[in-house]
Amino acid sequence: MIRIKRVYEPAGEDDGLRVLVDRLWPRGLTKEKAKVDLWLKEIAPSDPLRRWFAHEPARWEAFQRKYLEELGGKKELALELMSKSGSGPVTLLYGAKDTERNQAVVLKGYLEALAKRPGKSGPSAKPDRMSDQALT
Repeated sequence: MIRIKRVYEPAGEDDGLRVLVDRLWPRGLTKEKAKVDLWLKEIAPSDPLRRWFAHEPARWEAFQRKYLEELGGKKELALELMSKSGSGPVTLLYGAKDTERNQAVVLKGYLEALAKRPGKSGPSAKPDRMSDQALT
């Protein structure tokens, strides 16, 4: 099971593995307070994409498409996350204030689409080539 949560929210017992999916460490949080088990900054949007998006709601649709394109080149990292979700809950942590339009939302959808690929057997299955349309 994959969940998403703002890193500034208190850690919960049901969070399972807490994975920070931001490229930058969240402002004002210590490692102890954040309770991050794994910081997977490599799976976060690239710096140019992150700066371009700037959490502007009008850019959300284009951000999703562009980030999905980037994720297509990071399938090994996605598979790593999927394998971890097979052994218990994984909570994707993000720092953005917008709870509906952030990279964790896109990443969760991408991971769920990989897991549901026809002919694949769950989170540990390796995906084949996918189109962005299958992930949106």
